[in-house]
This record gives sequence, structure tokens and C-alpha cells, in this order.
Amino acid sequence: MQESIHRGLVGVVADVTEISFIDGEKGELSYRGYDISELTEASYEEVVYLLWNGELPTARQLIDFREEIAPLGALPFEIVDRLRCARPTTEPMHLLRTAVSNLACHDPNPDDVDIENVRRIGHRLLVQFPTIVATMERLRHGKLPVDPDPELSIAGNFLYTLTGEYPTEAATHVMDVALVLHAEHGSNASTFTARTAASSLTDAYSAVTAGVGSLKGPLHGGANEAVMRALEEIGDVENVEPYIMDRLEQPHGRVMGFGHRVYRVLDPRAAILAKVAEKLAKESGESHFWEMSVEMVRVMDREMEKRGREVKPNVDFYSASVYRMLGFPIDMYTPIFAVARISGWMAHLFEQYADNRLVRPLLAYEGPKGKKFAPIASR
Repeated sequence: MQESIHRGLVGVVADVTEISFIDGEKGELSYRGYDISELTEASYEEVVYLLWNGELPTARQLIDFREEIAPLGALPFEIVDRLRCARPTTEPMHLLRTAVSNLACHDPNPDDVDIENVRRIGHRLLVQFPTIVATMERLRHGKLPVDPDPELSIAGNFLYTLTGEYPTEAATHVMDVALVLHAEHGSNASTFTARTAASSLTDAYSAVTAGVGSLKGPLHGGANEAVMRALEEIGDVENVEPYIMDRLEQPHGRVMGFGHRVYRVLDPRAAILAKVAEKLAKESGESHFWEMSVEMVRVMDREMEKRGREVKPNVDFYSASVYRMLGFPIDMYTPIFAVARISGWMAHLFEQYADNRLVRPLLAYEGPKGKKFAPIASR
């Protein structure tokens, strides 16, 4: 019987989930039943609580949750020393992956996959991810690490530990929105990788480390870095059209930041970030990359219409310029993605460990058969 092959597991439904819902044809995304556009009005902590517990918190529950995680953000000094000893040219995602793996060595109970212990680990990773990313950025520029302030939110603390200055309310809100939009997105490559690792009943640190490794790839978390590098290469609005035409004329021509594996229409997260980017551009006076982005969308819409296709911007397209206007270096974009996505990874690990089955797909063998072995002397 001819086996049905689904390369990239396209169209394969591997399990059930209650965490998020995506309708790629309609451009819809919801977390636990709440539309993503409404959730951007909430804090990142509220959305994490929703993802982890199934419902948005009350005011009292949010206070308790924040009080529970607030003391956990500081890093063991050994982790800071390892980050300090890394070569300044080391790619940040290598540092993040190594630091996360190393955190298991400083946990008194890293291997227990009982749901309560995995939740405890989740609380630690939620607030230690931003500290790791901020610390490695400061150290490579010869600056001292900044310890988190337990009075600040996760978004506020990330900006504070990164810059050493207390952020404005407006900057914290933009960071909150970015974290919420990147928190969860179904069975994407890194989430599937983390769940697959967890299905062997390995520890949560190992599963998350696997997720970080998958996120590093340019077809996943690294896509927004590629968008920003493309914008820098283009340089100016007048160069947008020739750049796009050149890319589209290439075999399998592709413009980074356009199109999505799931969405056939505009990525709903992109629509939200576009408004954030426009507002940031107006407020900061740094409209250069925003103007280039607007022109790229105009040219792409025109060219796709000629070709009878609908290829719209994805979340990476606008997050690139938003991060640039917030002052983040390009090679920090993917680690910042991970700061947000740790909440989604942990939500899926809670689900996986609670009702586990080892992930073990098949492969259709197409190699030779029936070969005869010969001793080495006669080969």
C-alpha cells in the first residue's frame, strides 16, 4: 500500500490542545478562546496566567502570581560567570541555549515531571529568560549586570535590566504588546520540538532547551532578524521597489517578512504590530524604517495581485522595525522572541506531561534493500 507522505507534517493533526486556536484562512488567533487583538490590552503576566491556568486572573490572582514570580528573576552567579566568559562574538542564541540548559544544574529538583514541579520550573524560567537575555547583552558591551526589580512587571524588568534605567510607561506597554503577541502560536516548530522532547519524559529544562535550539533557525525565530537585515540592505525608500523586483525574479523568489506557513491572509499579529510600529515612528521621530516598510507592503500587494496571489506581511515583518525603534540590536531579536515564547512552551509542556504519549512518527524508507554483507578483507 502506498504510504501518504506529509513532508514537514503539513496537515497532520498530532494531538488535541486547549491552549490556542488558529484559523489561517480567516486570519484568526485566540488564546484560550480570547481573540489576540483584545489580549494586547492586558499585561503579559495576565496572558501568561491565562495560558497556564485556562482563564484570565482576577485582580487578587494577578497580585498573587506577580508576588510568586517576582523573587525568582535573579540568576545564579555561576550562570552570570559563564555568560561573562563567553567570547563577545558568540551568537546570543548559543548563549541563551547554554544558559537555560545550565539552569538545571542549579535546581534542587530538575528531573521530576510531576505537574507541580514542572509548574515551579515554569515560574523560574518565565522570569529568568529576560534576565539571561538582558545580562548577556550588557556583558558583551562591558557593562555590569543589573538585578531585576521585584516591583516591576516582566516587560518593565526586561527593559530595566537591559538598559539599567527605569523604562517609561509607554515603552513598557509596547514591550508588553510584543510579548503577548509572541507568547503562543500553536504547534509551531519550537513548540512541537519541546513537546516531542517532553514526550520521552525528559526534564522540562531539556525540553525547553530543545525548543530554544529550534527557535534559533532562520525559518522560525530568526525570521525577524532577516527582515531587519533586508531593511538595512535596502537602505532607503527609493530602493524598495528594485529590491523587491530583484527578489521576486529569483528562482523561488521570496521577500523576508511576507507569507506564513499557516496564514493565507494577513497575520492578525502583524496587523496589531503595524499600528504599534506606526505610533512608535511618530513618537520617536525615527520613521525611516517604518516608511520603508509601508512601501514594501505597497509594492508587494501590487506584485502579488498581478500574479494572482495573496502574500501578506507576517508578525516578523513589523516586529523587526518595532524592536529597532526600541533600540534592540538585530542579533537580540530571536532571544527576545524566546523571552515571550517561554510562556507558550511551558503551557504546552504542562499539557504534554499531564497526558503524555511518546512522539514516534514513521518514515517511508526509499533506500536500497537486500544488500549482502562482505568481510572488510574482500571489499
